[in-house]
Amino acid sequence: MNNETVKVGLMGFGTVGTGVVRIIQGHQEDLVKQTGLSIQVEKILVQNLNKKRSLQVPSDLLTTNAYEILYSPDIDVVIEVMGGIHPAKEYILTALEQGKHVVTANKDLMALHGEEILSKAKEKQCDVFYEASVAGGIPILRALIESFSSDRITKIMGIINGTTNYILSKMSQEGADYQEALQEAQALGYAEADPTSDVEGLDAARKMVILSTLGFHIPMKLDEVEVKGISQVTKEDIAYAKKLGYEMKLLGLAEQNGKGIEVSVEPTLVHKSHPLASVHGVFNAIYVHGEAVGETMFYGPGAGELPTATSVVSDLVTVVKNMKLLVNGQGISSSYKEKKLKADDHKYAKYFLRMIVSDQPGVFTQISQALAEQNISLATIVQQPHPKEKQAEIIIITHRAAKSSLNQALSQMENMAIVSEIKSCYRVEGGEAEWLA
Repeated sequence: MNNETVKVGLMGFGTVGTGVVRIIQGHQEDLVKQTGLSIQVEKILVQNLNKKRSLQVPSDLLTTNAYEILYSPDIDVVIEVMGGIHPAKEYILTALEQGKHVVTANKDLMALHGEEILSKAKEKQCDVFYEASVAGGIPILRALIESFSSDRITKIMGIINGTTNYILSKMSQEGADYQEALQEAQALGYAEADPTSDVEGLDAARKMVILSTLGFHIPMKLDEVEVKGISQVTKEDIAYAKKLGYEMKLLGLAEQNGKGIEVSVEPTLVHKSHPLASVHGVFNAIYVHGEAVGETMFYGPGAGELPTATSVVSDLVTVVKNMKLLVNGQGISSSYKEKKLKADDHKYAKYFLRMIVSDQPGVFTQISQALAEQNISLATIVQQPHPKEKQAEIIIITHRAAKSSLNQALSQMENMAIVSEIKSCYRVEGGEAEWLA
């Protein structure tokens, strides 16, 4: 940094990288007013120098050589928006080793290697910020680190993948089946050609690692998150959920109490009275419960060029302010609490069950008894006709029950002669169910 200008090396010039350059160029007066310094993009790492781009920049800004950024004595801050684990991890660690501050939007990298990167940053007294890695333009990470610093967070729950929320919204609002909704999401560019990471919950799981680590001050790992995607959700599941007053959402959940911590991603029925139930399309929303503040919710676009780039540049502004105050590296959030994961007998939730059974007297009694033996009581039980002769469909919503008890009951019911198939089992959040005829 000279007396008037902070120089930035940008690694990646795709959708988000383009947005970052647009904002830095277009908001220069505001950035100077906020930081007291001019911010200048010095070099941009690209794969192809000759590629046509939506934003034209001088050709001498572009390079295919990462070392022109990492080892340049003129560059103060490295912004990494190229994505992926390698070589992004090596580039970021090298930048920190060279005393450069880092801003990244890389959720995969921070979920898997965040602890190592933050440790290196602390050692070198450098800043690492990664607000854009979760929920695009929603300032949720800064809120967890700063706004909730005097509170104790007990629950984080949210819709943090726009692709799956779009698919489930389409199924709910238009009665589309999963494949139809997925194909439309792909046609609109919301879903990748290979949508596995989104629809199987892996993208959301990585974000929950970041959220739970920051919210609970514990070093969560990806393999400690229970993950279930939406590819098995049917339009029948969603139709029954709506009749009971619920919307289906892929929810990330992190919760802690005296028994420990649980973190999961799974399709969940959210009662229509809960604010998350009204979040549709590609939007994201994150609900945070603190012991002091109670319930809060953050809502906004979870992706896109300018929303995500806004979070990146906001982090950049924080780095520059820290440079002026000579406090870089002092705000690194560290995990200082002991991690204790909940056992299944301490994980409590309400559940939605849908099963095909024999249409004969005493079926309700046998199923209710199997659940009662595991101390599971019923909030709602409804029988619906089934196309197959001598069969019926039963829909149940339980009261809160231990996950271990539910698993025992499901195992017992699967072995009953009267149960042909357990079609669905989903977690339920909020509200008491009533059958709406």
